[in-house]
Amino acid sequence: MPDYKSLLRMNFPCDWTLLPLRLVIGSGFLLHGLAKWNRGPAKFGLLLQYVGVPFPFQTAWAVTCLEVFGGAAVLAGLFVTIVSIPLITSMIVAIVTVQGRFGFSSVNTIGLTPSGPLFGPPGYEINLLYIAGLVALALSGPTALSIDRVLAPEKQVHHRGNRNIRLDRARSS
Repeated sequence: MPDYKSLLRMNFPCDWTLLPLRLVIGSGFLLHGLAKWNRGPAKFGLLLQYVGVPFPFQTAWAVTCLEVFGGAAVLAGLFVTIVSIPLITSMIVAIVTVQGRFGFSSVNTIGLTPSGPLFGPPGYEINLLYIAGLVALALSGPTALSIDRVLAPEKQVHHRGNRNIRLDRARSS
């Protein structure tokens, strides 16, 4: 079993360590978008209308499409930096218009029934996690097994610890 010091010396390339984050965030947006799509964006529009979002039905369609296509793009690793901007914006708008009033915690237990706990509306905790993950992905460059990696220029800088290693794919193949 490795000891603490050997764990500190482990240094995996960030293109592989960020892969699970990209897959989870992309899947999360895609699945939330598909849920809105399957229920019909008009139902989501009614919720947006209730909380006072301007142009609720147009916004519902825009958010649904953004989550489906943006989530699929992040999942595939396609234009992650660019797609992150509207996804982050939608998370901030969701915090300001919906979740902010319910506090931080994504799990608000408001009671206990014989069949189990009763949950209230979620706070903005999950939104902040999505934002943090998108920022990390957008600033890290292409991750492993991504379309962005295939489309990347020949020379790339990989970060290993505190030093940068410049690799030339043409010479290493």
